[in-house]
Amino acid sequence: MMAATSMDCSIGSQLFTTRFGSKSSQVRAFSVRCSSVPFSADGAAAVGLVERPWKVADARLVLEDGSIWRAKSFGASGTQVGEVVFNTSLTGYQEILTDPSYAGQFVLMTNPHIGNTGVNFDDEESRQCFLAGLVIRSLSISTSNWRCTETLGDYLAERNIMGIYDVDTRAITRRLRQDGSLIGVLSTEETKTDKELLEMSRTWDIVGVDLISGVSCKVPYVWVDKTESEWEFNAKGRGEAFHVIAYDFGIKHNILRRLASYGCKITVVPSTWPASEILKMKPDGVIFSNGPGDPSAVPYAVETVKEIIGKVPVFGICMGHQLLGQALGGTTFKMKFGHHGGNHPVRNLRSGRVEISAQNHNYAVDPASLPKGVQVTHVNLNDGSCAGLAFPERKLMSLQYHPEASPGPHDSDIGNDTLLAFAEFVQLMIQEKEKA
Repeated sequence: MMAATSMDCSIGSQLFTTRFGSKSSQVRAFSVRCSSVPFSADGAAAVGLVERPWKVADARLVLEDGSIWRAKSFGASGTQVGEVVFNTSLTGYQEILTDPSYAGQFVLMTNPHIGNTGVNFDDEESRQCFLAGLVIRSLSISTSNWRCTETLGDYLAERNIMGIYDVDTRAITRRLRQDGSLIGVLSTEETKTDKELLEMSRTWDIVGVDLISGVSCKVPYVWVDKTESEWEFNAKGRGEAFHVIAYDFGIKHNILRRLASYGCKITVVPSTWPASEILKMKPDGVIFSNGPGDPSAVPYAVETVKEIIGKVPVFGICMGHQLLGQALGGTTFKMKFGHHGGNHPVRNLRSGRVEISAQNHNYAVDPASLPKGVQVTHVNLNDGSCAGLAFPERKLMSLQYHPEASPGPHDSDIGNDTLLAFAEFVQLMIQEKEKA
């Protein structure tokens, strides 16, 4: 293998006198002399020159289809395996980083420029980053935001999360759209061969793995953080308070904030908490939250949902929506590349209203498998998949997107023409109290 070289050049000049007939004139001739300077493997000159002023590729993303993508690393170092999915959001990368629903996944951002606003503690959606890694095109070299506390690279390094940049995210996205989500291995370790990394990607699988247990809280707790005015998008004065139990399958903080803005007192419980204990607490309603992975891998959660529906009003969000579908007798399936981003159009079939929604899921409910009486209330307009359910007789509703809108847009929980998302859930609880 030939050593890398750099050219060391010097320029000289000499004055000559020339004659044309009876006239003479002076001409200056320039000469350029160059010599090659060998570089070492790390990019530094072998003869005393300083390091290159730019970072060189030091990471690889190896996909199970055999493709190898060279990139530059930031954040943590090492080797990590995960499922590669792409997110089409233009903003809100910190909420995405801290969304527990991304556990076990590398998130590839299709928006090319990431990191320009840095990070802050207000926008975190959970207690830590659960994703396997971050893949971006361009890493911002500076930050500009009044809330910024540190850079994206430092933030990921402190949380042991790997990231890569200067990789062709557009080409990878097209590959994922064509072939579906792929398992990949991200590594900064030069000692590992491409063949070893490829073998890792082909022997690891995310299907059938219980990812909820790793992101759920371990003991129950009461949500006490106040919902500040900036979170109350269209909230007016809230009257009667409701006690809501929230199952933590990977719940986002802004779901809890949004519930609190509607006058709800919230107790959060682990994913394995017995349904019998929930019913003893006599809640006004139960939330089955968002969460990562395959709903078929958590049969214990499906059984819990079965025991609760019909007894109190329930609201399923994302993973909660899928668990409700299974608990009602339906089936779920893995989508080709899932829905990840803040720009998915959803039609509310009851009102005709179209909402631009934030979504993050790889599985969907098959509406043809649902029993009689279950209503499909929302449909994703990109692919026609089921995006919401209702079963009035069993006092339940669900949505296959993130109605708390963090990151946005806020279409799913604003508007005066109809009840939306959390307002509809509150109305279910009101109706149930009026019956008592």
